[in-house]
Amino acid sequence: MNLSRRLEKVRGTEAIMSLPETDQNPFASVPAVTEPATLGRIHEAKAAESAQNAEVVELAPTAAVASGALSALKDRASQALYERLGARITDSSLEEAELHQYVRDELKVVVDEEQVPLTSAERQRLIREIIDDVLGHGPIQRFLDDPSITEVMVNRFDQVYVERTGKLTLTDTKFASDDALRRVIERIVSKVGRRIDESSPLVDARLADGSRVNAIIPPLAVNGPALTIRKFGGDALTVDKLIAYGSLSPEMAELLQACVLARMNIIVSGGTGTGKTTLLNALSSFIPASDRIVTIEDAVELQLQQDHVVRLESRPANIEGKGEVAIRDLVRNSLRMRPDRIVVGEVRGGECLDMLQAMNTGHDGSLSTVHANSPRDAIARLETLVLMAGMDLPLRAVREQVASAVNLIVQIARLRDGTRRVTHITEVQGMEGDIVTLQDAFVFDYSAGVDVNGKFLGKPIPTGVRPRFTDRFADLGIHVSPQIFGAPSVRTR
Repeated sequence: MNLSRRLEKVRGTEAIMSLPETDQNPFASVPAVTEPATLGRIHEAKAAESAQNAEVVELAPTAAVASGALSALKDRASQALYERLGARITDSSLEEAELHQYVRDELKVVVDEEQVPLTSAERQRLIREIIDDVLGHGPIQRFLDDPSITEVMVNRFDQVYVERTGKLTLTDTKFASDDALRRVIERIVSKVGRRIDESSPLVDARLADGSRVNAIIPPLAVNGPALTIRKFGGDALTVDKLIAYGSLSPEMAELLQACVLARMNIIVSGGTGTGKTTLLNALSSFIPASDRIVTIEDAVELQLQQDHVVRLESRPANIEGKGEVAIRDLVRNSLRMRPDRIVVGEVRGGECLDMLQAMNTGHDGSLSTVHANSPRDAIARLETLVLMAGMDLPLRAVREQVASAVNLIVQIARLRDGTRRVTHITEVQGMEGDIVTLQDAFVFDYSAGVDVNGKFLGKPIPTGVRPRFTDRFADLGIHVSPQIFGAPSVRTR
C-alpha cells in the first residue's frame, strides 16, 4: 500500500470517529477500509446537513433585527412627530376629532420621510401604536379598552399590573422609558385642568369616561413615575346588576330603596377598592327625579341618572399656591343652592363636620362614603374626621352629632375570592351613655364556607331585628314587606 492510500485511510477513520456520540451513527459498522469514494459522499452529505442547520439557526437573529428596526423606527417617528406638533398637542381649542386627523396627516409625512419599506399590516400597526403614544395612553390603551379589566397599575415604566375579577396579574407590557410614561401622565392631567411637576408631584384626576386616575412622580416616587387607573364602566351598575352579581340580596335592595325614599341619611363604608362609589351610584338611583341633587367630589366619578343634578368638583392650588377650593368650601356653598339631597363622594377631612351639620339642619336624605372596615369603625372614623375640622369639641358632643345625623351604615367589603359584597346594613339607634348604639339588620353569613374554587357560598341574611326607623316608613306611606327582616332575634352592638 503506497503512502497516499495510507493517508486517505487514516483521514477517513478520523472523520468517522469524530462524529458526536449522541448521533445515531449509521457508519458504526463500516469497516476501516471504506472506499475513498464512499467517504467523499458521506462528507458531502454531512456538510449539506450542517449548512441547512446553520440556515435555520440564523433565521431567528434576522427576525429579531427586523423587529428591532421596527421599534427603532417607531421611536424615531414618535420623536419627529412630537417636534412637528409642538404645543398643538395640548391645545384645548382643538376638537378631539380635528386633533386626531391632524396627527394622522403629520404622521403619514413622518413615516414617508423615513423611507423604510413596510408591509400594509406593519404600517397600520406602526401608525396605531404611535397615535396611542401621542394621543392615547400608550401601551396601556388596550387595557383601558378591555371591559374585563377593572384597574391598571403602572409601578414603573417597565412593570404594569392589571386587575381582572378581583385578581392582580403582571403583564408583559412596558413603556419605552420614564419620559414616555411621564408624557401619558401629563396628557391625562392637563385635560382636566390639573398639573403635575416637581413642585406638585402627585395628582388625582379622571379620564373622559369618569375613570379615576392617581399619578405620582419623582422625587416622591423613588422608582420613577407611577400611575394608577381605576376604570369605570360605560354603563353604571344598577341595583338589579348588583343583585345578579351577588353583591346585594333582593331583601337588602328593598330596605335600601325604602330608606332613600324616606330621606334617611346613609353612609357607605368600606376599604379601598371595595366598590363604595359604585354602591353610592346604585343608591342614588332611588332618589326621586323631582329632587334637586348637589354632588361634591374631589374628582368627578358619580354617574347619577337624574336630570336635576348640580355637579361640583374641588380644585387644588395653582403654581403660586393660591386658588384652592376644598371639599369643605363646596359643602358650605351647597347649602345656599337649595339642595334636596347632598351627595358627597367621600368625606376624608374637616368637611365631615359641615356634612353632619347639614344633615342635622334639614338636609335629610344625604349620602356619602367613608373609609372604614366595619360599621363600628365607620362611627370612629367620622368622629376623627370631625375633630380634623380644627374645632375644639368634646368627644361626647361629636358623638351626639354623629348619632343624630346618620341613620344607616351600609358596609361593603372585597372578600378573598375577589367578589365585593355588602356585609352589613346597620342602623344607628342613638346614644347610650357615651357610646353610639348600633344594631345590624343584615349581616353576611361567612359560616357557609367556600366551594372548590374558593368562592364564598354565604349570602347576606337578616338578623330578625326590625329597625326602629321602619315606623317612619308607615308615616310616609312607604311599604316594606315584613318578611325581609326574617325570624326575630337580637343583635345589638
